[in-house]
Amino acid sequence: MVTVFLRLPAAGSLKDKRGVTRRLITRLRRELNVSVAEVGGLDSWQHCVLGVAVAAGSETGARKVAQQVEKIVLREHRVELLDIVVEITASQPA
Repeated sequence: MVTVFLRLPAAGSLKDKRGVTRRLITRLRRELNVSVAEVGGLDSWQHCVLGVAVAAGSETGARKVAQQVEKIVLREHRVELLDIVVEITASQPA
């Protein structure tokens, strides 16, 4: 799981915020084939928390996808990346 904490300094309304976050979510889904949802800051005009679910065959693969998430977010000039938290959960072999 990748949790992305964002600030949208130019957003003057929830409508402004939703437009930016919707485009970012679509880009992440399309480019990385991950599941993404806004999981925090839902009522705040200028803050947003995105949860990105990553499924990979290895920890290394998951970390590479997390790095790609960060790169895509940093390319979006309308958001400021405040923090990114990567949590790796490995399944136990049967």
